[in-house]
Order: sequence, then structure tokens, then C-alpha cells
Amino acid sequence: MFRTALRNVLAHKARLLMTVLAVMLGVAFVSGTLVFTSTISDAYQASSQKGYDNVDVAVHPQSSDSRRGAPGAEPKLDQKLLDKAAHVPGAASATGTVSGFTAIADKKGELLGSGFSTTGGNYFPGKDGKDARYPMRSGAAPKGPDQFALDAHTADKAGYKVGDTVRLSVDGPVREQKLTGIFTTDDGAVAAGGSLALFDTPTAQKLFAMPGGFSEIDVKAAPGTSQNALKSAVDKVLPQGAAEATTGKQLADDQAKMIAKSMDGMKTALLAFAGIALFVGVFIIANTFTMLVAQRTKELALLRAVGASRRQVTRSVLMEAFVVGAIAAVTGLAAGIGIGAGLRELMSSTGATVPDGPLVISPSTVLASFLVGIVITVLAAWLPGRRAAKIPPVAAMNSVHAAATTKSLVVRNTIGALFAGAGAAGVLVATGMSDGKTMMGAGAVLLLIGVFILTPLLSRPLIALAAPVLRAFGISGGLARQNAVRNPRRTAATASALMVGLTLITGLTVIAGSVQTSIDKMATDSLTADYVVSMANNLPLSPDVAKKLDGLDEVTAVSPLRISPSRIDGADKSLTGVNGKDFGKVTRLDFTQGALGDLHGGRVVVDDATAKKKGWQPGSRFPVTFEDGKTGTLTVSGVYKGNQLINGIIVDNATLAPHQQQATDRQVMVKTKDGTTDAAKESLVKGLGKNPALTVSTKKDISEEIAKAFSLMLNMLYGLLAMAVIVAVLGVINTLAMSVFERSQEIGMLRAIGLDRRGIKRMVRLESLVISLFGGVLGIGLGVFFGWAAGELISGSLATYELVLPWGRMGLFLGLAAVVGVLAALWPARRAARLNMLAAIKAE
Repeated sequence: MFRTALRNVLAHKARLLMTVLAVMLGVAFVSGTLVFTSTISDAYQASSQKGYDNVDVAVHPQSSDSRRGAPGAEPKLDQKLLDKAAHVPGAASATGTVSGFTAIADKKGELLGSGFSTTGGNYFPGKDGKDARYPMRSGAAPKGPDQFALDAHTADKAGYKVGDTVRLSVDGPVREQKLTGIFTTDDGAVAAGGSLALFDTPTAQKLFAMPGGFSEIDVKAAPGTSQNALKSAVDKVLPQGAAEATTGKQLADDQAKMIAKSMDGMKTALLAFAGIALFVGVFIIANTFTMLVAQRTKELALLRAVGASRRQVTRSVLMEAFVVGAIAAVTGLAAGIGIGAGLRELMSSTGATVPDGPLVISPSTVLASFLVGIVITVLAAWLPGRRAAKIPPVAAMNSVHAAATTKSLVVRNTIGALFAGAGAAGVLVATGMSDGKTMMGAGAVLLLIGVFILTPLLSRPLIALAAPVLRAFGISGGLARQNAVRNPRRTAATASALMVGLTLITGLTVIAGSVQTSIDKMATDSLTADYVVSMANNLPLSPDVAKKLDGLDEVTAVSPLRISPSRIDGADKSLTGVNGKDFGKVTRLDFTQGALGDLHGGRVVVDDATAKKKGWQPGSRFPVTFEDGKTGTLTVSGVYKGNQLINGIIVDNATLAPHQQQATDRQVMVKTKDGTTDAAKESLVKGLGKNPALTVSTKKDISEEIAKAFSLMLNMLYGLLAMAVIVAVLGVINTLAMSVFERSQEIGMLRAIGLDRRGIKRMVRLESLVISLFGGVLGIGLGVFFGWAAGELISGSLATYELVLPWGRMGLFLGLAAVVGVLAALWPARRAARLNMLAAIKAE
């Protein structure tokens, strides 16, 4: 039976080619993802470990979960503790580090670095006058408040040289510093495209709001002293409850785990799309083996007649699937290694610098590739193999095995209706739940399975709707419609592959478009400010920015938005500070009780969710513990409808300021005399010193940024889901090609009675078009339903959410389905038209 199975694979290699390609694409996606994420993860881990070469023990402020976000200043590390750490037994030296955000402008005034890591730190010279962490490539270490050093990667990218004056910003105001040195570093963030600026220690402490203090103390062990021994010695000099020590090895391990965890999200997302492609591939595999079994009815029946058991027949089909899966796994693994290497190069070409490191092909990647390729193929072929085993020996006397019985169709349709009904009910019930994600996911899967099972039943009425159009193509159109509904199970399996891809694409498009529109509406409804000024990466702003803006002639109202931790009713709660005098001029809040009024002193306004939870209403008074630990009483003057832009307890900044050690703003809302004009915006930018770290945005700018983010996300998802669509195209090609082979005699007869080659081609193309459009209509319909359902969940946390149907894109997706049908039919149609008429008539 093994030899028989091998011969069958070799005999049908052309027909199995598309199946191999479909499985290969899925395996390539899986293995490529694993190779890429392993390579990047290992490279970053190696780079980060280099960064800890000079750290044997690190001391940092203790920040337990119970203290995080609570009022009161965090304990800091000072010079006294640094001196103690430097003189513990086994310590060779101790380095105090200070770090914070530092934006560097290029020569055009644009922000340098990749945004996620634009960092500043301190140059801490040792006894030899050098900092071993940052060897100078050229120039000298910074000294004094007007000097700084820059990492070599950023300096080369911007074209800066020692002696240049560079514009930079730490918390808002622009500073001009002289570049005195360019250094090299093993910092993984710099290797990934970030920037690092160094100042002398007093300057860094002043810039990063840590006068006389450090964010970390790194201790180097003397020769012969282990990290654990040094840690034990350091622990003895640490103030209890204020600081804690960690070995360099532990820090490197934690960093490695953090990097691996950050890569897990990307890996999971990519593997999910690989899973979708493989799921679509299952339809092709099952369809292919079903057709092969149907075409080999006589052969399998004769095997039964000469003594083969049902188990042997099933095994022979599964052996064929095993061979196909093994071939697909080997080729998919090879392609995946290429994909992994290509993705790494693609990252480098987009400006993201990836640390050097070898291409990592782990044993788990190889094992996963073979398991995915072989297991998926064998499982998909099991049902056709089981069906093959049921062919009775007497079927060898017939040319075609008996069609599916009425009973089997009734059972299939009943099961499909139950699945679809349960799935639809689950989705609908989930829309009314506050946390119905799990139920909605389960319902969506059940509904998708139910629709797939019911697809043969749905194919006849839906394809019948195309009859009037197909009649316009004469006899070819009529034959195409009949061929499409002749074997509804085959049509269903072929269309379902395309349906899955378009369901996901349409659903994601509906959700993204609706959320974007809702956020636009939220900004329009809540903000009356002409401009919003913020820092890069939403980092804190210096209060000096608001003061500068308030001093400009064209500005009529300014309100910074500030967050301050507090404690209310024994629980941590943030207070939102604003300029009480101007806040009503730059926002439009919808009050359900009370009013904004004159926001000063202890008067506050609260969002409806907080008021409901606390039982507050206008006139309610409540005690509060401020950031510095002092207590006070606040009075509710109004309750407003909160949203993602403005929510929480809003209080005047004048009330907060006395309790804040270091006041910083999240953003500043600005109203100008002339509104949103180019001249007004340019005036604000100039007034702020053309700061590279600051962004001056209108509501339209914010909306466009949101639109860009959604467009980028959607384009990435479209690119990933394109794999599923490509697999679906292979499925249509495969089905049509095998259908042409199966109908060779019929096509020969059509040619004999007068249908020319052009008519044959048109028939096959129209059949492909009808099947693809059928899958497209089902996919778009399900996608809209799932998009609506997901939107109902989102509307619970996004008050302005409203369903927006992207009619243009849905039309484009339907057009895409039609293009898929036309392209997929090119080769099968050409093959059908080239069949020899007489040879085809004699074919069995």
C-alpha cells in the first residue's frame, strides 16, 4: 500500500502542486516568523548584556507596588550613598547614573532618534578621568552646563562634528549646547536607532530634576569578588525600605526576558496570521483529496475488491498526504529562513538599526515547520481518506461513485444551522455584555464554522442570483452556472477559502473606520482649543511652555493639562490640573449635573463614571491627600460626561502647584485670536523656539495623525492577510484545474457539438468568477456583521462610537474577489481550451 500511495503521488504530482504550494506558504510564514523573532531577540539580548559588562551590582530606589503612584516623593539615591557603595568590601568603583528624556534636533530642526528612545544621561569619570561605559571616539567629555556629548550613530546620521552647536530639549524649552565629544556605546536602544546625549553629572542632575541625586548607582567588583558577594556587602549599607541592590547578571537576565516578552507579542500576531493562512489551506487540502478520491473511485474500489481493507485504503490516502506535507514542510522551512533574513534586512532598510548577530534557526523552528506541514496536511486529508475507505467494491462497475444521499445532506445542513444559530446567538448576547470578548470570540468561531457547513446549501440560491448576468454570455454563461452548482460541496470548499480572508479584512476595516470617525467626533465635541502643544512620545512638559505661550500677543487662552497623584477614600486616584480661568474657553464639556462655573480653590468637576462610583453630586465634599502627603477638602461643582480625551477629577492648577515638588504638564491647550491659520501656527512654533521635541497640532492634525496610525495598522494587516488570499487563489486554481481534468470527456463533447475554444475559456472563467464572487459576498457579509458586533463592545468604552460602513472599500474587496476569479481561471481555462477533442471524448 505504501508503494501504491507513492505511485499515486508521482502520478498526480501536477494536481498536488497547488496543495504543496498552499501548505508551503503557511509553513514558510510560521518558520519565517520564528527565525525572524529569534534572530532579533538574540541580537538585542546580546547587545543589552554588553551594556551590563561594567555593572556587577546596581542600586536603585525601591518602588514596591504599594508605593507606586501614591502621594509623597520617591526615595532617591544621593552622593552619601554613592560614597558608601564605593567603599564596601570587594568594590572596585561605583558610578552614579542619571537619565531622562532628551530630544536632539538635526540641522533642519527635526527630531533625531527613533522617538521611542531619545535619552539623556550623565558622563561619570573615574579615577583616570574617563567613563568606561562611553569611550570617546573624538573630542572630550562634557564639562559645564553648556556642553554635551553625543553617540556616534546619531552624530553620523545628523552630520554633527565636535565643536558644533546643537539645539536640544529636555522638558520643553529649547537649549543650545556645544558638542564637545562623540562617543561609542553598546546601548541596545542606540543600536536600535535611538539617540543618547551625555552631560556632566551636575548638569544632568539639574536637567532631569534630580539635584544631588542619582537614578541608579552601579558598583564594579574588585578582581576575585563575585557579584553575589558584592551584593551582600552593598545590601548592608543601603537604607532600609528606600533602596535595593540587584546583580548585573540578574539585570541582564531580566532585560533578556523583557526583550523576549516584547517579541512575543509580534511573534503571536505573525503566527496568528500564519494560522489563518494554514486554516485556509485546510480547505484546499481537503478539497484536493476529496476530488482525487472521487476521480479514483474505480481504482480504490478495485483495491477493495482484490483484498485491501478499509483501514489500508485510508492509510494509503494518509500516506499520500504525509508525502505532500513532508515536501511542503521542507520547502516551506527553506522559504521561511529566507523570509526571516529578508524581514531583518527590511527592518534595517526602514531606518531601524538592528544589532549585529547571526541568523538563528533553532531546533524548535525546524520541528514546528515539520509538525505544521505534515500534521495539517494529514488531518485535512483524513476525512477524504475515511470517505475513500467506504467505497464498496461493487463501485468498480460504475464510472462514478454514488452522489451524497439526501440523508447526509439533511444531517450536514442541520449541524450547520445549529452551529450558525448558536454562534450568531453568542455574538448577539456578547454585544450586550460589559466584558463579552470571550463569548463574542467563541460565537464568531461557531458562526464561521456554521456558515462553512451551510455553504453548499447557500451556494444554489446565491449563485442563481447571477443567472440573469450569465445569460448575457450565451451558452458559456449557462454552462458556467450549472458547473458551479453541480457539485455544491466542492464549490463551497473553494469559496470558503476566500470567504475567511475577506471576512477578516472587511471586519477590521469596519472597526478601524468606525473608531477613527468616533475619535474625530470626540475631538470636535470636546475641544474648542485651536491648538494642542505636546512633547514627543507624550512625555511631560515643563510649565515654562505654558508660560511662554501665555505671553504671546496672539494667544487669548491657555490651559495646561497636568496629572498629579493623590489618595481619596484610601485608594490612589489621579487629579487632573487645568487653568481654571481659561479651561472653559478651550473645552466644551457636556454637563449632566451642575456646571463648570469658576474653577478655583477647592472646587472641582468630575466625570460621570467617577461620580456614579463615589455617589457624588454637585455640592458633595470629600477629603483628599495630595502628592506631598498634605490633606485637604474638595467640593464637586459639576458632573460631566467623560471620554478618552478628558476625564477624571479636574481641579485648578493653582490648587495643585503648592503640593507638587516638580510640576510637569501633559499638554497645553491654546486659543488664538485668528483661529487655526498657518500664520498663527508659525507664530506659536517661533514663540517656542522651533523646539524639535514639541508638536503644535490642530484638531485636524490630531485627526490626520490618528488616520495615519489606523492606515498604517490596516495596511500591515492587509499585507499579512494577503497570505490567506494568495492561498485562496491557489485553491481556486487547483479546483478548476482538477475540475477540467474530471470533465475532460464533457469538454470534448462540447467542442464536438460546436462550442469553440473561446467559448470553453469563457465557460471556465465565468465559473471561476461566480465561485469567487460567491465567496466574496459571504466574506463581506460576515465581516460587516462581525465589525458591527465588535463595535457594540467598543461603544461601551467609547461614547462617541458609531458604525461607519466603508462602502468604497467593500466595493473594492468585491472587485478583488472578481479579480481573483479571473486570474485563477487563466491557466485552467487555457488548459481546457487546448484539450484534444477526440482524446477528451475517449477519456474516462
